[in-house]
Amino acid sequence: MFRKAAVPTVSNGSYLQGQANGKLSSLDSGQPAQEGKVVLKKKVTLLRGISIIIGTIIGAGIFISPKGILKNTGSVGMSLTVWTVCGILSLFGALCYAELGTCIKKSGGHYTYILEAFGPLPAFVRVWVELLIIRPAATAVISLAFGRYILEPFFMQCEIPELAIKLITAVGITLVMVLNSTSVSWSARIQMFLTFCKLVAILIIIVPGVIQLIKGETQHFKNAFAGNDASVMGLPLAFYSGMYAYSGWFYLNFVTEEVENPEKNIPLAICISMIIVTVGYVLTNVAYFTTISAGELLLSKAVAVTFAERLMGNFSLAVPVFVALSCFGSMNGGIFAVSRMFFVASREGHLPEILSMIHVRKHTPLPAVIVLHPLTMIMLFNGDLYSLLNFLSFARWLFIGLVVAGLIYLRYKRPDMPRPFKVPLFIPALFSFTCLFMVALSLYSDPVNTGIGFAITLTGIPAYYLFIVWDNKPKWFRKLLGK
Repeated sequence: MFRKAAVPTVSNGSYLQGQANGKLSSLDSGQPAQEGKVVLKKKVTLLRGISIIIGTIIGAGIFISPKGILKNTGSVGMSLTVWTVCGILSLFGALCYAELGTCIKKSGGHYTYILEAFGPLPAFVRVWVELLIIRPAATAVISLAFGRYILEPFFMQCEIPELAIKLITAVGITLVMVLNSTSVSWSARIQMFLTFCKLVAILIIIVPGVIQLIKGETQHFKNAFAGNDASVMGLPLAFYSGMYAYSGWFYLNFVTEEVENPEKNIPLAICISMIIVTVGYVLTNVAYFTTISAGELLLSKAVAVTFAERLMGNFSLAVPVFVALSCFGSMNGGIFAVSRMFFVASREGHLPEILSMIHVRKHTPLPAVIVLHPLTMIMLFNGDLYSLLNFLSFARWLFIGLVVAGLIYLRYKRPDMPRPFKVPLFIPALFSFTCLFMVALSLYSDPVNTGIGFAITLTGIPAYYLFIVWDNKPKWFRKLLGK
């Protein structure tokens, strides 16, 4: 039936080679290291964990276009309220993942927790959708923003050629893949530097905004809740946009086995990161409204650039550079984390065996990183990436809601499981309900796109029976799968 997970031994080549007679030991298993054993090292400290979370949450969105929430709420006051509430809800979800990460000490994030709670079929569907569509498309979109904004200072007086954007984007994607294939330590160090750049970029906006408030520039906050009334459909869609802006808090759970002292560092990293991001997001939006009216914000294509041009003069040229660095940090953090999901899924027998191999000298999951490169390039040069993300956006929240519901299920299914960090039961209940409500809303408000996304997700079910369950595969087919 299932390909059994691999026990590590060293092959004649450069990578870890698995044998089919048992599981790959977790780094927290307490078993003595065997001679010649190759594992992913515990190199993610508390500070690196914080940089992974902040670095993947803060991308281009907060600098380019926070107008989606304003458009769907109808007023400045309601938009700031939604930003705050979405931060609190994201913190609730992150706390649930902190509990899961301290009681299930395996890498893999969503995939691992669904596998533990609900079994192999839904876990396979989750990693199937992530591998084929979500991660390549998400990486391509954020990298396109990187390409556009890194070129912005060179094309101030004219339109940037699309081919130039895609070429510099391809270079950026390749650079991220090489970095994550070469060294865990360097990838983490660069992520820390880029996270620092993101926070500097936010401060560049917040500090002038606070100065504007001190000067009494509060005209855009008068009657803050007056304006267009938010529709019944608008408010939930605003929450959907806000939760998307905060998404990324779950990435540290993808690398649990590489975190030093996970019982302490995972909850600490998550709480510190979410507080910093929530405060930063709300203050950044407050800063925008000290200089830009609600109407002007809705017309702006890049809010941070508009804000900088009005207050900073020539220094505004630095803002596109910081936005590009922010995008590069999101690319790096996403690849670093998601490659571990593929590594764990291969280890469990749900992806080709080569993806569970580790470079014998660099101690990186090299094949799991490389597999994303051609898929991302196909997405980059092949059509409307934003439509692809719309098709699959509901799948992300469906499976996150399923994971958090699994936390509640595991409380009853396995009450004796050690839980060094435990959240009150109302937190996972509220968060899972919110996720499932957003999924149901998206099916109602946009049945065509979400229906296509739902159909793509369902292809994971026949794929599971074809690739995993079917025993009597032809020899050529088994060789293709690395079996």
